Amino acid sequence: MTFCNFSKQQIFIDNLSPFHHLNPYSHQNPKKNHMLPKSLSPPLISLPIPDTHFPPSSSIQFSPQKISPFFHPYDESNELRTLNSVKEMHAQMVKSPKNVNFTTMDGTMMRNYLEFGDFVSAIKVFFVGFARNYLLYNSFMEEFESFGGDPFEILVVFNELHSKGVEFDSKAFTFVMKICLALRDLYVGLEIHACLIKKGFHDDVHLNCALINFYEKCLSIDKANQVFHETRYQEDFLWNTVVMANLRSEKWKNALELFGNMQRVSAKATPGIIVKMLQACGKLRALNEGKQLHGYALRFGLVSNTLVCNSIISMYSRNNRFELARAVFDSMEVCNRSLSSWNSIISSYTVDGCVSDAFDVIVKEMKCSGVKPDIITCNSVLSGYVLQGSYEKVLTSFRSLCYAGFKPDSCSVTSALKAVIELGLFKFGKEIHGYVMRSSLNCDVYVCTTLVDMYVKNDCLEKAHAVFRHAKNKNIYTWNSLISGYSFKGLFGDAEELLNQMEEEGIEPDLVTWNCFVSGYSMRGRIKEALAVMNRIKSSGVTPSVVSWTALISGCSQNGKYTNALQIFSKMQAENVKPHSATICSLLRACAGLSLLKKGEEIHCFSMRLGIADDIYVETALIDMYIKAGKLEVAHNVFSKIQEKTLACWNCMMMGHAIHGHGEEVMILYDKMREKGIRPDAITFTALLSGCKNSGLVDEGWKFFDSMQEDYNIIPTIEHYCCMVDLLGKAGFLDEASDFIKTMPIKPDASIWGALLKACRIHKNIKLAEIAAEKLFKMEPNNSANYVLMMNLYSSLNQWDDVERVKCLMIALGMRSPPVWSWTQVNQRIHMFSTYGKPHPEQGEIYFELYRLISEIQNLGYVADLSCVCHNIDDNEKEKILLSHTEKLAMVYGVMKMKGGSPIRVVKNTRICCDCHTVAKYISLARNCEILLKDAGRFHHFKDGKCACNDCW
Repeated sequence: MTFCNFSKQQIFIDNLSPFHHLNPYSHQNPKKNHMLPKSLSPPLISLPIPDTHFPPSSSIQFSPQKISPFFHPYDESNELRTLNSVKEMHAQMVKSPKNVNFTTMDGTMMRNYLEFGDFVSAIKVFFVGFARNYLLYNSFMEEFESFGGDPFEILVVFNELHSKGVEFDSKAFTFVMKICLALRDLYVGLEIHACLIKKGFHDDVHLNCALINFYEKCLSIDKANQVFHETRYQEDFLWNTVVMANLRSEKWKNALELFGNMQRVSAKATPGIIVKMLQACGKLRALNEGKQLHGYALRFGLVSNTLVCNSIISMYSRNNRFELARAVFDSMEVCNRSLSSWNSIISSYTVDGCVSDAFDVIVKEMKCSGVKPDIITCNSVLSGYVLQGSYEKVLTSFRSLCYAGFKPDSCSVTSALKAVIELGLFKFGKEIHGYVMRSSLNCDVYVCTTLVDMYVKNDCLEKAHAVFRHAKNKNIYTWNSLISGYSFKGLFGDAEELLNQMEEEGIEPDLVTWNCFVSGYSMRGRIKEALAVMNRIKSSGVTPSVVSWTALISGCSQNGKYTNALQIFSKMQAENVKPHSATICSLLRACAGLSLLKKGEEIHCFSMRLGIADDIYVETALIDMYIKAGKLEVAHNVFSKIQEKTLACWNCMMMGHAIHGHGEEVMILYDKMREKGIRPDAITFTALLSGCKNSGLVDEGWKFFDSMQEDYNIIPTIEHYCCMVDLLGKAGFLDEASDFIKTMPIKPDASIWGALLKACRIHKNIKLAEIAAEKLFKMEPNNSANYVLMMNLYSSLNQWDDVERVKCLMIALGMRSPPVWSWTQVNQRIHMFSTYGKPHPEQGEIYFELYRLISEIQNLGYVADLSCVCHNIDDNEKEKILLSHTEKLAMVYGVMKMKGGSPIRVVKNTRICCDCHTVAKYISLARNCEILLKDAGRFHHFKDGKCACNDCW
């Protein structure tokens, strides 16, 4: 209820003449000819104000009352039938004070005046006898409001009495300050504060406590702290009040600092303060301060207080010190363990991931103690399962909760919906939505937000918007959930419209709101728009966080814009934003995409300095980076040092060996993984089949393909079928590969026909190649790689008319082959060799060294493979074309600049040709060097005249 409208406030201030010179607000919005409301008009009989001194409050005796503290002797005889009779009797009592108990008289008169609706007279009785009856404050306020009195009238009457010269002590001013606090009336409170300073009451501890509470609620915690610091006599009660005010305002660090100062002056804290301080230490993860509070509770015997003990348990749990939480719980007397104590320790177990132990505690110890679990107990277990990632158990326990007779509340439903989101059980989510509607939980903002999130993540934006539209209570999280859904779906117009609606309703977008747009644009490769949002964030007065920058870097990495990702990271560092593990993972993905070993090694060192190199996601990203940069042995070292290897780690390492052509190593890792009790998934079998196809292991490939569904009930995807076609085709079983495609239960896509066409190119099977090409030309009419493959096949068979036919087809479609490039890194600098663009600055020296190497390896038996040139020209011209292949130039430049026996690393954007593959083997033999070449399909490791692929590529 709001009492402090402007007119009432101005009435009070205009009549508070002794205070005006102290009030900075007193001359704002002046109004004339104010009329008091009827209830505030002067009474018919003036209330006498005796000049006699009141007896000391300590001498007053109060008789206990069961219903009302006011003595009411005339109700039964019905002698008081009118307001005038009440006033006449009051006047007689004042005139004949000898036989009157003033305390009893005050109580009686206040009640009588209230019953007749004369609130002003009741207030005057209360204030005039304040020294006697201030202890009746709470009872008087309850009676006053129960009869319909307006608390602002109390302030008006207080002003009237004060202006007539009635002297009030600090207790009366304390009472009035409490009224100002209840009304949230800042202006009147400032007037009262100025008055009490003038009267010299500013050192009264109770009055200053009231002022601290008033300023905390009505102005700011800083002003409340100022009142405290300006008080000369800082007693225990004042310390407790200011600490509690800071805790209520969530100024946790201020509260901790004040509490420390409080201990230095030996002020004693109440149990309530200790409870709140422990909660603050839990929220701040301030373990050391929490331990000190625990010590304080031990010193002053507060550990016998159940609330204090429960808070200590919760504090240790939030700081991940579960063994200490359990020790505190065990130290409690069994009789002192409340249900909250059990819930606290159960919550500790669930947060620690020991949900089975939590059940043991519930079933065994709680039953032995005669304590029955409640819905909070069940919610703690559900929350523990969510934190642990045991989402199936969440839903099982949720059903058990219903069967046990508990009615799921908003916390239970929120946990269940989170599990539904993670498991993708949309149907069950809709059932829970039905329960929410039947149980009227749709008014709960957290439930609504989670429902919106569930529909968003199940790609049901219409239903998400319907839930959002009918939600009675929306907070910033609800808005952000739907905005993120539209952004991630690419519906930025709808997201912007929601943003405008949110601002119209007075809700300012926060950093999460803006990050939704950054993530959405970045995921779709629209980096310019994402950068524009970053500028909007800065212009709105908000500083982009590490999440904002990471979303941008991650979007670049996911869309293959690896160079952009590294450039944005440089900007992030320039703005002194500290990266976290997700940032490092995205950067490592960019390095892996570019095969930038040196940059990847720098980021590895950087992650070690940040202390996040042991993060399981960072370790997995490091394995992937080293694999794709050709450092398989380093990747294996990182992998072997991981104590708790996840399935993603095993899959990454297996795929690494697969692309390096180590099929047997892949199978060894697979067996070790199963020994550890880790169940393979679809990606595991992709790695296994890739290892088999790159090593020519046909029988093993069939075994793993059959095992997928038979042993693990994993339905093969198009990737698995593509691996099998590739495996059979490369091994020369082209007819079997063709039959396999015909019997596939799913429609073959371009990857399937592409794998068959590449196999036909290797084995020069023109019949099947033309079938595959016809399919590919329809599916991918603008993919020049398919046309180039056919031209290579025709040229190798000297079918030049067919070569010209395919070439003309490409011209008719307006197609041209994309640029072919290769690069190598020397002294932290990338040297690019491309079929388009400017030639390398050292091109003359490179070709000179190339001719020398060709002459040298010809003496070792090298013969140029002219079939790699699909042009109808003479052999000399073909040899010249072969010499211009970008991978040859990159390898030769690496040989020229190689120092200390370091491997030569080359990256190529298309598959290496047969002639370049042969040249690389001879160069490794002639110059006794290692060459690591990554092409569009796999890694080739050349050493001593051999390649690790065993020519199976």
